[in-house]
Amino acid sequence: MGELYTGGPVAALRRIAFLMERGREETRRVEAFRKAAAVILPLDPDDVAARARAGTLTELAGIGPSTGTVIAEAVRGEVPERLAKLERQHAGPLAPGGREVRAALRGDCHSHSDWSDGGSPLEEMAMTAMELGHDYLVLTDHSPRLRVANGLSVERLARQLEVVEAVNDHLGEAFSLLAGIEVDILDDGALDQTDEMLARLDVRVASVHSKLRMDSGPMTRRMLAAVANPFTNVLGHCTGRRVEGNRGTRPQSEFDARAVFEACVEHDVAVEINSRPERRDPPTRLLELARDTGCLFSIDSDAHAPGQLDMLDYGCERAEAAGIDPDRIVNTWERERLLAWANPAGR
Repeated sequence: MGELYTGGPVAALRRIAFLMERGREETRRVEAFRKAAAVILPLDPDDVAARARAGTLTELAGIGPSTGTVIAEAVRGEVPERLAKLERQHAGPLAPGGREVRAALRGDCHSHSDWSDGGSPLEEMAMTAMELGHDYLVLTDHSPRLRVANGLSVERLARQLEVVEAVNDHLGEAFSLLAGIEVDILDDGALDQTDEMLARLDVRVASVHSKLRMDSGPMTRRMLAAVANPFTNVLGHCTGRRVEGNRGTRPQSEFDARAVFEACVEHDVAVEINSRPERRDPPTRLLELARDTGCLFSIDSDAHAPGQLDMLDYGCERAEAAGIDPDRIVNTWERERLLAWANPAGR
């Protein structure tokens, strides 16, 4: 007799989707399992069990043969075969090193939901962050100029803040979904959101997403202006490079890294260690330069799906290899210390 499974079909479907995202499997295939979980979540468990016994689960819109099989196995108290296989393939640390740094992290300062170019509702992102043991997750959907990523206008961001508040009211004190933004750094170094809206947020990541091949001089001035902006807390994926992945590769932007990192120290801005394996940004040479310059750091997942929140493992391994003191990593800090740093009095 096989191992008894007590998690239920929704938990099985969510766990399968999480592990597939963690293993960087095709998004379309992952979405089938998340959609199936959403379909059966509001249904009476007895009705789901009856359909499983009758073989009629696939009559429900959004349930296909693969997801129906998982549901039926879970209803019978069996560990779904698909789940067992994925646990063997994708569970466990994603990187062999960085375990001490990973244990010190309390949260993640860069994540996306389906309000911009992420694949899941912000509630699902928050729930998964809780399950991973985070104390907080900063939601940083894109700003309006980045239309290809469905960036948030002032009006949409204001509505999102209301949803974030409602989620926190529901979750209680054990976990906080913090209101943030990945704000685009415009050509002149200005930030792509109003000061009024930026002031309402908890944490702000500023990133370059356009004209990445700008000449070094103008790019340096652009980044220096953004770092000097009093609302900037984290400089996101500073070179914009891509080293692998199905979107192809891209060379790093050229700029005076020493000047930019010295400005980060002057203005108390953290340099992001972007944990996405297709980015590995900043490159090792610049990571070590930022370390030696005295910068703070933020190890972020830049997650666009719940399973990607665990990609922090990759950034932690790089931080540990570079010998970065965990206290220089802002998301090892308790929530109140993080918020006090991100929102200094008198700004």
